Amino acid sequence: MKKLIITAPVHESMQHSFVQKGWDVLYAPSISYEKLIQEIPNANGLIVTTRIKVDKPLLSIATNLLWIGRLGSGLELIDLDYCNSKNIQCFSSPEGNCNAVAEHALGMLLHLMNNLGKSNAEVKQGKWLRIENRGTELSGKTVGIIGYGNTGAAFAKLLSAFNVTVLAYDKYKSGFAGHNVREANMEQISRYCDVISFHVPLTAETKNLANAHFFNHLQLKPWFINTSRGEVADTQAVIAALDNEMISGAAIDVIENEKITSWNKEETQLYQNLMNRNNVLLTPHIAGYSHEAFLKMANIIVEKLSIHQLL
Repeated sequence: MKKLIITAPVHESMQHSFVQKGWDVLYAPSISYEKLIQEIPNANGLIVTTRIKVDKPLLSIATNLLWIGRLGSGLELIDLDYCNSKNIQCFSSPEGNCNAVAEHALGMLLHLMNNLGKSNAEVKQGKWLRIENRGTELSGKTVGIIGYGNTGAAFAKLLSAFNVTVLAYDKYKSGFAGHNVREANMEQISRYCDVISFHVPLTAETKNLANAHFFNHLQLKPWFINTSRGEVADTQAVIAALDNEMISGAAIDVIENEKITSWNKEETQLYQNLMNRNNVLLTPHIAGYSHEAFLKMANIIVEKLSIHQLL
């Protein structure tokens, strides 16, 4: 009997699919790395998210592992080179949560541009401040999208209803311009955009891509959105950009250290700085975690495994 280890919460339909095919399923959404080390030698399949690093020490004892399924997008926590050397196939499901990420990014942007959080808090305090909370319309603006994969394209699709111009940059793609989307480079995005949203995977090239150099070259004081990976943006640089009014505000779903209980004094001060600002919106890495995406990501992994006859 083949064995599957599931290391994160998944829709029950995934477990059902494997059980129907005769697999022994260990559903352990809170399993530690140390416990996984003990279990992995007998596993034929592994389901992960961003919680556990699938590194060489783990993979070296995974002698029966055939494949790894990543719920969501981004494979940076998996040692892909070592997987290739061991003929372990890796599958992700960015198609499953791209729309959820796009909707979340749009919701955060509209929230900030219209002072929804600030004015809501003020009304609850008995303040009725209309002029001070005058909003800014998204319609007619220019939106920069950095990374035009599944989520970047989904965000552009949603934006088409707002009569905006989209300037999109992707180092590894071209030929995707059409309707309201124009291909652009980073310099053009920095110069012409009223909103800039990051939708890139975390790699050596994209780590700290939103750094002091990036913010210092912005021309129009754009709204900054990051729903990709925390380490894509340098938090100190984001704070400096806010202090120096290089950006109008920041919508942040991902941060460099998402284990908030492990924050040291410096990190606590850093993130508290962001939390204390009315023009910053922080959410706990939930952009791609809608109820619908939860089901779709599971179904896509199952479908890909079936296509490759691994289920």
